Amino acid sequence: MEDLRSLKALQLDALREVANIGAGHAATALSQILGETIMITVPTINITRLEDVPPQVAEPDEPVAAVLMHMVGDLTGRTLLVFPRRTAVRLASRLLNETQNDHLLSEMGQSAIKEAGNILSSAYMNALSDFMGMLLLPSPPSLAVDMSDAVLTTAYLQFGTDRDYVFCVESEFVMDDTSERLRGFFLLLPDAPSLAAILKAVHVA
Repeated sequence: MEDLRSLKALQLDALREVANIGAGHAATALSQILGETIMITVPTINITRLEDVPPQVAEPDEPVAAVLMHMVGDLTGRTLLVFPRRTAVRLASRLLNETQNDHLLSEMGQSAIKEAGNILSSAYMNALSDFMGMLLLPSPPSLAVDMSDAVLTTAYLQFGTDRDYVFCVESEFVMDDTSERLRGFFLLLPDAPSLAAILKAVHVA
C-alpha cells in the first residue's frame, strides 16, 4: 500500500482521467433515467484509508444511503456508491416523481436508489474496465441505509484493517432545469491483485 501514497502527479492524473470518464458516463446514465440533462462538475479523487472516509461523506450521525456491489472478472473487489441523506431523498423523489420524507426513504424510494446506484456504479466500472482493457462485471447491488460510520465500517464491508486504502471519487451532478446539485461518492475497494494491476496500469508497480 506504500505505492498508493507515493503516486506521482502524472499517475494521479491518469487515475483522475478515469474518474472523470466514469463520472461522465454516470451523468449520461442519470440523464437517461431521469429524462433530463444532467451536467457534472470535475470529480475529486482521493486515495485514503477506509477508516478516514466517513467524515468526507457526512457527519458521523448523518444517515447515508450506500449501494454495495462486488466486482468479478479480471479485476475483483468491491465498490460502494454513497449518497448523503439529502441527495438520496432528492434523487428518490425525482426518480419516482413523488415527494419523499426528508428523514426516511420509503420502500419504493430505497428500491429506486438501489437501482440508480446499480446503474451509476456500473458506469464508473465500465470506465475502469475500458482503461484497463480488462473484463469487469458487477454483481447485483445491495443497499444499506444507516449512519455513515456504520455503513462504512470494515465489519459491514468485511474489508480488512486500517492499512486498507480505497479510491474515493466525489462527484456533483447538476440538474439542468434547477441547477440543483446532487453529491455522490464512488468508492473503489480493489483486492490486492487488482490493486497491483491498477497501479501497474498507471506505471507505479
